[in-house]
Amino acid sequence: MAFRCQRDSYAREFTTTVVSCRPAELETEGSNGKKEVLSGFQVVLEDTLLFPEGGGQPDDHGTINGISVLRVTRRGAQADHFTQTPLAPGTEVQVRVDWERRFDHMQQHSGQHLITAVADHLFGLKTTSWELGRLRSVIELDSPSVTIEQVAAIEQSVNEKIRDRLPVNVRELSLDDPEVEQVRGRGLPDDHVGPIRVVTIENVDANMCCGTHVSNLSDLQVIKILGIEKGKKNKTNLAFLAGNRVLKWMERSHGTEKALTALLKCGVEDHVEAVKKLQNSTKLLQKNNLNLLRDLAVHVAHSLRNSPDWGGVVTLHRKEGDSEFMNIIANEIGSEVSLLHLLQKTPFRVPAPGQTVCMSLFIIPGRVY
Repeated sequence: MAFRCQRDSYAREFTTTVVSCRPAELETEGSNGKKEVLSGFQVVLEDTLLFPEGGGQPDDHGTINGISVLRVTRRGAQADHFTQTPLAPGTEVQVRVDWERRFDHMQQHSGQHLITAVADHLFGLKTTSWELGRLRSVIELDSPSVTIEQVAAIEQSVNEKIRDRLPVNVRELSLDDPEVEQVRGRGLPDDHVGPIRVVTIENVDANMCCGTHVSNLSDLQVIKILGIEKGKKNKTNLAFLAGNRVLKWMERSHGTEKALTALLKCGVEDHVEAVKKLQNSTKLLQKNNLNLLRDLAVHVAHSLRNSPDWGGVVTLHRKEGDSEFMNIIANEIGSEVSLLHLLQKTPFRVPAPGQTVCMSLFIIPGRVY
């Protein structure tokens, strides 16, 4: 069967009945990055508004009677909803979906179908897999290379089709329907039951898919292809954004441009050149600073040799300098001194209040410690 979320991807809430509720555990990632195991319950409903992960699309977030659903997974013809509060079988419940997350997934998934179809039609670039990521989505193309010109042509074509407001329809076909053979797809799950769901972009694409989709390409607003990267096994990864993600990306980029304009004291068109000049100036300053530091180390070494304490125990403590600075001093002094103790503050760790962190170098004739 198709779930309510698949029959009507735009529905935000509805009423259904609890079928079963059993104790369960959920492995999740904690705030510290370590795996955590949560105790709770797997709740099965007569129907669900919350999409269970599948087809490259993550699961929905939402609530059942105000209780947060932490994970939704498909098991055969039913969906398991993990909650940390039990729900009695036979209870009528209100299910609500996190609409912002749902609509974002609809935009990215329909965007993937569109890009996949256009890339195949224009250049014979087949899609082997895709990932709907938290910040961007990635399509894996079955080609060792894709040109910048091809990417530009794909982006132009998909946005033209969005402006054409092409309808997106969902149909269900039986397994023995001859039309199934004409539909693009990467196979069905081993535990698939019931009819095959086909998502069709008018005059563009027909594809087997279980995910949630927009009903018209105009709901995608716009697609931006971020670029291409080398993938695994002679594949190419194409990263993209669709819909609201493009607007958020532009907002972040505009904020960065404003900050750089204020820091660099120049217009956006001059940012790159200004940064290059700063990099060159920094490299020159670092080179000059290193030469001066080496000259200073030689001067310090000569001063130590000429000090009244020469021949006994000589101690030097400096806040600046590094291991190379101390080694230059040691080499200039040579092995005539009985004991030389050099102390230098080091940035390896932040000292506690009142504590001095130093790096020491002891020199006795012929040895350096």
